[in-house]
This record gives sequence, structure tokens and C-alpha cells, in this order.
Amino acid sequence: MFVLTSARHECASHDRSRISRGTVRHTQLPPDSSRLTVAMAQAAQINVLDINTPLRVEHDKKRRQFSIRLNGSHDRAVLLYEYVGKKTVDLQHTEVPEAYRGREIAKHLAKAAMDFVVEEDLKAHLTCWYIQKYVKENPHPHYLERILH
Repeated sequence: MFVLTSARHECASHDRSRISRGTVRHTQLPPDSSRLTVAMAQAAQINVLDINTPLRVEHDKKRRQFSIRLNGSHDRAVLLYEYVGKKTVDLQHTEVPEAYRGREIAKHLAKAAMDFVVEEDLKAHLTCWYIQKYVKENPHPHYLERILH
């Protein structure tokens, strides 16, 4: 199991609420506020990752996936892979639920997958565009020597 923390602080904002360091501070809603506005503010409260909680990447070798549970909910970010040979994996797909995108969650999954490839002395096909991007942005020699073109 990998445990990763992110030092980068990311917060979201909404017209009617302010989210700072994982805490939602509500501003006074005008009397004419619609229920939709209130629902959106409540949704913003649910969709924020608590920055005090480290992102925990879990590796399920049987299901061939890396995942991160988001805010203790049923939402998960996942990276799927398949063995395409005895010592070769295809890193196929990374998916982060829309409400959590833009928070570098996929980056943690990609790092865990590439570290797994290195630790297990595997070769990797990078079918997933995000992992291709991750390796391009993080061109560590121990990653690059394991990639099959």
C-alpha cells in the first residue's frame, strides 16, 4: 500500500460559500435564494477533499487497479492496468470523478503505478494518455527505461 501526501493546498470556491483549508464558511444567503443555490453550496461542501487527510493510494493486485477513496465516500479515482505478458503491463486508463478533477489526484495514481512498475521490475505500455503526460512531465530514468514504445 502506498500513502502519499500533497503539500499543495487546493481549495474551491462558490458564489455563496467560501471553502478554505477544508472548512466551509457560509456567507449569508439573500432571502430570494433558490433551493438550487443552497443545494449547490451543500454539494460544494461534500465535494471538497479535506486537505488535512493524506491521499491514500490503494493497490488491488487481484483487480489490477490503483485507487483513491475520495473523502471517505463511495467515489473513487482509479487507474486500471492489465498484464500483457509475464513481465509487461499495459497502464490502460485513469479516471477521476468530475467533481474532483483538477486537484492532482490522477498524479498520485500515476506515480504509484510507475513506482510499482519499477519495484516489480516490469516493462510498461502506456495506453493511458494521462500516464503518458505524467511520465513526460516526470522523466525519471528509472521510469523511462521501463517504457515500451
